[in-house]
Amino acid sequence: MGDIFIRHIALLGFEKRFVPSQHYVYMFLVKWQDLSEKVVYRKFTEIYEFHKILKEMFPIEAGEINPENRIIPHLPAPRWFDGQRAAENRQGTLSEYCSSLMALPPKISRGPHMLGFFKVRPDDLQLPGDSPVRKPETYLVPKDGKSSAADITGPIILQSYRAIADYQKTSGSEMALSMGDVVEVVEKSESGWWFCQMKAKRGWVPASFLEPLDSPDEAEEPEPNYAGEPYVTIKAYTAVEEDEVTLSEGEAIEVIHKLLDGWWVVRKEDITGYFPSMYLQKAGHDVAQAQRQIKGRGAPPRRSTIRNAHSIHQRSRNRLTQDTYRRNSVRFLQQRRGQARPAPQKENPRSQRGKPQPAVPPRPSAEVILHRCSESTKRKLASAVSV
Repeated sequence: MGDIFIRHIALLGFEKRFVPSQHYVYMFLVKWQDLSEKVVYRKFTEIYEFHKILKEMFPIEAGEINPENRIIPHLPAPRWFDGQRAAENRQGTLSEYCSSLMALPPKISRGPHMLGFFKVRPDDLQLPGDSPVRKPETYLVPKDGKSSAADITGPIILQSYRAIADYQKTSGSEMALSMGDVVEVVEKSESGWWFCQMKAKRGWVPASFLEPLDSPDEAEEPEPNYAGEPYVTIKAYTAVEEDEVTLSEGEAIEVIHKLLDGWWVVRKEDITGYFPSMYLQKAGHDVAQAQRQIKGRGAPPRRSTIRNAHSIHQRSRNRLTQDTYRRNSVRFLQQRRGQARPAPQKENPRSQRGKPQPAVPPRPSAEVILHRCSESTKRKLASAVSV
């Protein structure tokens, strides 16, 4: 087993907690070298203490000897009174700070101080439950990565979903579910794995096990795009269901419908079918990096493979059949091919003037023609001449 190191750190947002007293903690998603993903919670004062010790450990990189040599990022000191507005405004700074930390030389970014600070602590796993006064309020970083007081003015209302069946987690970063559990979705990943929270528990769960409380349909799912987006398969997959497609690694395909459960409809020539989005990468992007990210983690289960699923909605989710996908896809391809085929153009006779004309073969002589005729024809010609 190789050395332990952190691959990526992302700021998810912060929480306003009320036990034992009102305070704020920042939520970080830490991705490790073994592809595990952990969520840790740190106060800003803890982050600043970590920053000060880091500067003491590496005075040259901190610019203490020569300011021009500084590569450790700056971090403002905490204020005497840190309110909600200060917590909001710091999110952009902390996001940039984490990105800068990961870009430092390995002796710092993979050093024991860095690994120890972002390692999961017991209090990261034993989160505070609902307070008799108020429950923790979760604030998330805007999707564009920018944060200001105008971006976040209050608690973000997380979407609530219900588990349609029991789910047993297969790794420490996942969260087990029982049928009927209601969870709040923090992050919807295109892979079909969603990061959810339920009281004091948090973790990744397959989206196929969840349904909206108000409707069986997903309002966020886009419409099919039969023009298609070019993708490349980064891992082979053999179809299990009839509506899936088997593809080898390295095949070029087109994605025509991106579904939230992580099973996208792809097109290979005139064939369409479901394929795990985890095993796809946009054409022209780094394939090797994408392959490292999915190593050790499989695609989420499909809804059709879930046993004992029970929905609270009387009607099921509206899903297009593969026959509909194929029919619409073939129609689109035929239209596109028809537009690409140039129409025949009639040449203007005047435009032929001055152009070299094709050579006319010479007319054969009478002797040649007579030689090619049959004997009966020759006698008829001879009698005609004598007359």
